[in-house]
Amino acid sequence: MSKLGLILHRKPRHFHAHETARFDALSGVQLASFRQRAWAIVIDLLIVSVVQLIFGLHGCNHESHETGSITFAGLLMMAAHKIENLLEFTLYFAVLLKLGKGQTPGKKAMKVRVVSLTHEEISWWQSIERGLGYGASLLEGGFGFVQFFFARNQQCVHDRIAETIVVDERPEARRLGDETTEKEVMLLP
Repeated sequence: MSKLGLILHRKPRHFHAHETARFDALSGVQLASFRQRAWAIVIDLLIVSVVQLIFGLHGCNHESHETGSITFAGLLMMAAHKIENLLEFTLYFAVLLKLGKGQTPGKKAMKVRVVSLTHEEISWWQSIERGLGYGASLLEGGFGFVQFFFARNQQCVHDRIAETIVVDERPEARRLGDETTEKEVMLLP
């Protein structure tokens, strides 16, 4: 039989879940609360805003606002500044999340960590996806953040985009063992 014949008549392939071991390793970890996550984002946004103020990153020209006329060039400049702002926030979250091994300064202060569902350590690509994913969560009118309350693993849109979860790293955080159920954890002091 020819090579082409062998290729066309080979045995069927089967799906092999490559994330199973990673999912098993993460099974039962305590997820971060909405309050922890919200405060972490607020802290990070404050840090970015302070850095922007210190370095004067957004000293844009407001001539069109002073004269009352809106020009096409003025609109283009406003759009450029919005894109700059988006890039600054995305870079902040992406770079610090990767270098902090899943923690930005806000996440570190709130004792939470972003954990990859597919890798042992969060990748650069996942960090960038999460940074851009915050924008996706906001574009839905903030509903991307509200999905935290409805999703099974408390994942917001940016978590699902990047295939991550946010875990609680406080000393009192409990890991759900094989013998403990979710209802029993709720009853523990």
